[in-house]
Amino acid sequence: MIPRYTRPEMGKVWSEESRFQVWLDIELAVCEAWHRLGRIPKRDLDVIKRRASFDVKRIAEIEKEVRHDVIAFLTSVAEKVGPSSRFVHLGMTSYDLVDTAFSIQLRKAADIIIDDIKRLLRILKRLAFKYQKTPTIGRTHGIHAEPITFGFKVANFYDEFLRGLERLNRARDIISVCRISGAVGTYAHIPPRIERMVARKFGLKPANISTQVLSRDRHAEFFLALALIASSCEKVAIEIRHLQRTEVGEVEEPFGAGQKGSSAMPHKKNPVLSENITGLARLVRSYAIAALEDVSLWHERDISHSSVERVIAPDATILMDFMLDRLCFILSGLRVYPEKMLQNLDKTHGAIFSGDILLLLVSKGMTREEAYKLVQRLAMSAMRKGVHIREEILEDEELCKLIKRDELEEIFDLSRHTRYMDYIFGKVFGRRPR
Repeated sequence: MIPRYTRPEMGKVWSEESRFQVWLDIELAVCEAWHRLGRIPKRDLDVIKRRASFDVKRIAEIEKEVRHDVIAFLTSVAEKVGPSSRFVHLGMTSYDLVDTAFSIQLRKAADIIIDDIKRLLRILKRLAFKYQKTPTIGRTHGIHAEPITFGFKVANFYDEFLRGLERLNRARDIISVCRISGAVGTYAHIPPRIERMVARKFGLKPANISTQVLSRDRHAEFFLALALIASSCEKVAIEIRHLQRTEVGEVEEPFGAGQKGSSAMPHKKNPVLSENITGLARLVRSYAIAALEDVSLWHERDISHSSVERVIAPDATILMDFMLDRLCFILSGLRVYPEKMLQNLDKTHGAIFSGDILLLLVSKGMTREEAYKLVQRLAMSAMRKGVHIREEILEDEELCKLIKRDELEEIFDLSRHTRYMDYIFGKVFGRRPR
């Protein structure tokens, strides 16, 4: 059965209730900071902290009239607080509130995705070590190349997602900034100390400089990190799709007992979960392009980025959470067929060892050009006739004089190609996810 997305955490990050609550938390933090500087009397601060709240429906009603979401929010709060509300939003501009809140929301979203990646890394690690010594064919250009192991293939995915995790951690750090610096960022009506106090309360860093908004290169980096992670998800999905093809048959994604693959062909088991990931990766990458377009704003700010971010922030992060959860499901239930991998290793009748034969002949004194031409002829002949390349070598009198029987057997020993797996795994898994 195809799993449904039932993880509410990410959706809550972007809910209206959550957004307004973060706004309120920031406004209260600014009020507390002003009180510490002696600007807001304690009795007014107490009233604000006791009464400050909001009503989502009331905010929507007010916004219909004023056409400004922050003003609608502040009006709703003022209705709850009363006369002391004159101190709320003191010296601030809308994006002191919106951008600082956006940083907090993006950081919360990043934390969920970071947990997803760590879960995926654990699954990949188990899978890699389980099949560390399981031989399979390495393919380049979709054509059989030389032997690898299935665990080697999975370890490569692990290493890539580890880099994705590192990128997202960096992007989380880049976006964990606030701005409480007034209309164009000059602190004309609010001192830098307020910004520092608020930043400290929320575990953020004050921006070195901002205009009316934080520079959008920060946000673009965040969405680019998501796009790269989505592309890595697609890389795994495409590999599964290729390996599940009927003529390959080396792995299959989970297929439930009551699941059906086709309305017309009952035999079908389609890699629909992996195909789904491939499609969604295209969306996440497109959001990165939109984020890049947001970097260039007019002068000290225009509003062209706002409408974009209202779409791409929840969409990209929810999709990323969904994709990683689905990929974890696929890999946890992945069906792996080592016997089919061995069968496929023999499809070229030993031609996959052509590189070993080439190097052996060169060591015997042949030029590389002579050896290459000879081995290519033998390999093509073996595949055409459907006989093992070993037989082609044994029928060549000149080669039999050059190559000893034990050397010939050594050439076709799979362990030659897998003997450094422990070394490779040591490099890949020697690092711990942060």
